[in-house]
Amino acid sequence: MTDLELATHAALEAGKLLRQHFGSDTVVDEACPHDIKLALDKESQELITKILLGARPGDALYGEEGIAGNQDSERQWIVDPIDGTVNYYYSIPHFCVSIALRVAGEIVVGVIHDPMVGETWTVAKGGPALLNGQPIRCSQRTTLAESILFVGCGKDDAAMRTGIERFHRASLRARKMRMMGSAALGMAYIASGRLDGYIESRISLWDIAAGQLLVETVGGKVELTPNGDHADTYAIIASNGKIPLEEIL
Repeated sequence: MTDLELATHAALEAGKLLRQHFGSDTVVDEACPHDIKLALDKESQELITKILLGARPGDALYGEEGIAGNQDSERQWIVDPIDGTVNYYYSIPHFCVSIALRVAGEIVVGVIHDPMVGETWTVAKGGPALLNGQPIRCSQRTTLAESILFVGCGKDDAAMRTGIERFHRASLRARKMRMMGSAALGMAYIASGRLDGYIESRISLWDIAAGQLLVETVGGKVELTPNGDHADTYAIIASNGKIPLEEIL
């Protein structure tokens, strides 16, 4: 089984778990003003970890719910077991499983699986980006006036203020604005031509690792600026590579 096949299998199995429990009472492990953590987040990551490290026992795993495996390995699986946990908790069917593989610092595999819609995006470095086995591409739109943009607001006060200000500026220029609650699906939608751009001032690596490879593979652009005070968090600008997102920053 190739790395891409393994990641796809793990994402599909986790998706089955999430779909099985969707809409039922879920246990909240942790609640804060703008986010929650579910017991199911951990259960999903544990399932993914068992599959990935069961097949690749020498690898490392770095996920939203913790680390596992050989942390000295140059092969590191990057996992978000539920991207869109708040959506999931409120029975909003817009969330996904995101799995990427980073080898010697380079993302080489990406899988994003939406279990509710039944869509799975897959990509391996040097190969095509696919949605349910069919090739995808970014939109060809070139102006903000014809674009649909996704602006994230983050979870802390500073990131929320920045996001709201950008949303306001962009809403005066773009055709439509969206705040969707899943960065990984937002990236997948850009790669599929459904959205044209995504901006957020603070996002975690596991949210965007798989999506970055998808977007760049189909000709889009992703700019990541590290947040120095938070490890593995970034400011992100992602687009089809044609619209002038710098006009709303």
